[in-house]
Amino acid sequence: QVQLAESGGGLVQVGDSLRLSCAASGRTLSSYSMGWFRQAPGKEREFVAAISRSSGYKYYGDSVKGRFTISRDNAKNTVYLQMNSLKPEDTAVYYCAADQGSVVTPPRYPYEYDYWGRGTQVTVSS
Repeated sequence: QVQLAESGGGLVQVGDSLRLSCAASGRTLSSYSMGWFRQAPGKEREFVAAISRSSGYKYYGDSVKGRFTISRDNAKNTVYLQMNSLKPEDTAVYYCAADQGSVVTPPRYPYEYDYWGRGTQVTVSS
């Protein structure tokens, strides 16, 4: 079983950048496809980005394409989410998740993921 811990959230201004990190422990991260999701108050959990085990496949939600970049460093057991040109609508709790079942392409729905972190708050102020 893998444990996930997000960090890097905070309060920023419109147009700023943030980099979120998701550190894994318990098992090597290279065994998992990884995803980032977010959830704003009163809304459903939304897909943000996903990356395959070897970084060969990356997917993004429509609302973040061109602004966010997902990456991973399996040697450091860490996944990153670089967020640029932040907007107020990016305000949410951001979660990372791990999926052990997908071998090639990473999943894009929350129910497909097996393990979740506790989340980190991102607030974008206008």
